[in-house]
Amino acid sequence: MVAGDEFVAAGLVSRGLFPCSSNSPNVVVTTRTLEVFRAAHLRAPRLTIQSFTRTLCDLHGVPFRPYLATQFSVAFDVFLDALARVKHGVLVALERDTPNWRLENACPACLYKLEGEAELELPLLTTMDGNNSLKRFQKLERSTHGPGPSKERKDTRQVPGDYYLLREEVDRWGKDQLEELMKGFVPVEDYEEEKDGCSERWQNMKEAVTGKAWAMYEETGIFLSLCRHGFVLLVADMVRSGELAKYGYAVVNHLINVLGELAAGYDIGCKFRDMVNKHPVLGPQVRAHKFRSLVGAFHGHGHCRLCQLSNLATYVKGVGLEDLEYCETFFSKSNALAASTRHATRFHRQQAIVNYLEHSDTFEAYASLSALLIRKYKRALEVKATEPALEETMRQLNIESKDDFAGWLATEMAALKNLLWEPIVETMQMEYYQRLVALADVEERLAIIMNAEVPAEAGDEDYHVAARRTRRIETQRRHALELRDKTLRAVQDLEDRLDISVRWVPGSEPYEVARVGVVKRRYQRALDKLQALVISRMFELTKMNMSGTGYKLRKHIAKALQARSRAVKTALKNYNDVAPMMDADPLTWEEVVEFTFLSQFDILRDGQNDIRMYPWAKPSGRVAMDQYFKIERANEEIPRLNIEIRRVITHVRDEEAFLRRAEVSVREGHGEALAHQVYNDEHIRRFTALGKVPGFTGCLLPGVAVNKARLAPPAPQTVIDEEQRGEEEEEEEEQGEQDLVDQFTVLTIAQDSEVDSGE
Repeated sequence: MVAGDEFVAAGLVSRGLFPCSSNSPNVVVTTRTLEVFRAAHLRAPRLTIQSFTRTLCDLHGVPFRPYLATQFSVAFDVFLDALARVKHGVLVALERDTPNWRLENACPACLYKLEGEAELELPLLTTMDGNNSLKRFQKLERSTHGPGPSKERKDTRQVPGDYYLLREEVDRWGKDQLEELMKGFVPVEDYEEEKDGCSERWQNMKEAVTGKAWAMYEETGIFLSLCRHGFVLLVADMVRSGELAKYGYAVVNHLINVLGELAAGYDIGCKFRDMVNKHPVLGPQVRAHKFRSLVGAFHGHGHCRLCQLSNLATYVKGVGLEDLEYCETFFSKSNALAASTRHATRFHRQQAIVNYLEHSDTFEAYASLSALLIRKYKRALEVKATEPALEETMRQLNIESKDDFAGWLATEMAALKNLLWEPIVETMQMEYYQRLVALADVEERLAIIMNAEVPAEAGDEDYHVAARRTRRIETQRRHALELRDKTLRAVQDLEDRLDISVRWVPGSEPYEVARVGVVKRRYQRALDKLQALVISRMFELTKMNMSGTGYKLRKHIAKALQARSRAVKTALKNYNDVAPMMDADPLTWEEVVEFTFLSQFDILRDGQNDIRMYPWAKPSGRVAMDQYFKIERANEEIPRLNIEIRRVITHVRDEEAFLRRAEVSVREGHGEALAHQVYNDEHIRRFTALGKVPGFTGCLLPGVAVNKARLAPPAPQTVIDEEQRGEEEEEEEEQGEQDLVDQFTVLTIAQDSEVDSGE
């Protein structure tokens, strides 16, 4: 220990050595080794402390001992705590330690708004989803009578930062807390639910199936929210449950209160839309903030067609070409973290997750932000380039205007809605006919029961058996009389309402007309149900076989179609049961499976609404309509990207200037500024190259941020002549513009030199 060091541990840390115990340490780990493991673990989350410790033992030629991994874990825990304290100190010095600062500044492309920029239809696009890979086992004592008590040591530490929603905040939105949540709340207008025939089918948030499976876990996964550029907005632990509604409620409530209007893609977006809007507390808030719950492109093709027309990103104005499926990409990487967190403590699991999220935001999302924006821009230009082909198709199909496609979409939606519900063919006469049939059946059964023989007198040994039979017959007679009287009252009521003076009898003209109407209604109901399912199946088959549909998306659609095929088989059986009554030929499963387009579905001509002749139901019309909406989304994507690119350029300039001023004032943060400088230079180089791409319509000059926190404070003003002030301001503006031109010119020359040297 060197003179001046108050504590042994502090003295070791100041010399780059982290002890494995606070008192009288005899084992230390160098800072360089700990940092190597931290960086390697963040890049390869499957790397655990034990694996790394074994690697060190191999390098030093010593046998591995389990206590070495424990010692390294202690030192690494102290190392991470030191890093967290240093980071907090930097945030305090930069005045960025206020609540929700990170969330409000999570993504420069989404949230760094500029003065004078155009308003977007959907200002913020996000995606959210649950994932059960990052589960953690409960640590329980052994017991012969079921699970024992918890043996986990109580750890009250909280992970730093505001990535995590507190469990208490999430639990407030549970069903059991609804009464407390509504205290002091004033209800407003009711929400009118949209019926699309799909939201009722999605039940993945039920606990009946997964409740037993989660019994062994304390945390069963995470619920994550990202922006469209992959920056993490919020994360919450799913605790001893599946993907409950309260996790989505808590995330949406926090996001709209901090960030305002937004749209969120969710794999059950149709169901979640109705759930949040019908919630007595959250519903008015989401409507006030114009929250939109949508379905991502990947999961959307597992939903029914009617749901897709309302909620799929392809058909929603303002979404652009965004697929709202970034959570799946994120989970494909974060799943590797499960191996090192499955048996960790609650704090260390959350610590590992937060460190991974911070690393992902800095070294993945921010580092590749410009590349992502450029890829999106080039893709939008490629889609727009197909517009001449669409116009040629329109001429071939005699489509007069592009506005017709929007009309087709509305017509298709109306047609599919009509197929969900029975057509209005029921009449009072058909109901009266059904009551007469029921009355005749009841009277026939009553006659049989009334004519049943009562047992004759029997000997003593058969007396009890005969008595039971007699009581049973009397009970059946009483029930039959009651049912006859109830049915007769219904018939008499309908006769009064229909003003029928003479009761219909089989063979009479009104009786036979009503009978045919009832049979036809059963046939139409079965046919329309089968038609609705086959229409959805064919439209999704069209998407699955469409050029440009990836392998994973095709497999996902195929899996959804396989599940839907069971419903088609049931509907087909019901149709074949009633088809002979209408002299219609029955269908086989092979015939239905082979249907590709609506024009091949010959039985549709017998449906209540024949849709084969609609333009949108024909193969060429469907391809043209899909291409039109894709071009429409591309036309929305380019203005959004122009805004986002300029936001990033302005953020780069303002952030670098802010960090330089902070470095001068506090003499700290130089390393952080340098790290961002590497990515910022790369962003500017990429955007400069994008400016040369034909079709680019954006502006690469920085703008003025709405948030002035990063801007330099105004200098003290002195009294000068107004004319002199005007001349100086003009000179400063000209010099500022010239500096920007010089900066981009230098970057362009450097890039051209690299290209020339490469050639």
